[in-house]
Amino acid sequence: MQFKAAFVTAAIASLAAASPAPRDTCSTGSIQCCNSVSNSSDPTITQLAGLLGIALPSINIGVGLVCSGISVIGLGGGACSAQAACCQNNAGGLISLGCLPISL
Repeated sequence: MQFKAAFVTAAIASLAAASPAPRDTCSTGSIQCCNSVSNSSDPTITQLAGLLGIALPSINIGVGLVCSGISVIGLGGGACSAQAACCQNNAGGLISLGCLPISL
């Protein structure tokens, strides 16, 4: 009888541990929905950042344009009709720095 109880408890615990919880952050920042994601070396990105007074780092990084956050509820399919990305820095929604495109 004790074996059955231990087995059922272990089975329930393994199911709980195996089901991932949805989250609204990535290892590199928060999940954003961007109109586009490009590189900081793109001349259009460089010019736009200059107009906005945003200093881009000297290394080539991903830059998201017109990004907004995606909530935990919105992580399902269709939450982002453009490009979902993990971004470190969102400057007022127009430019986000350190973006890595992801699939939801």
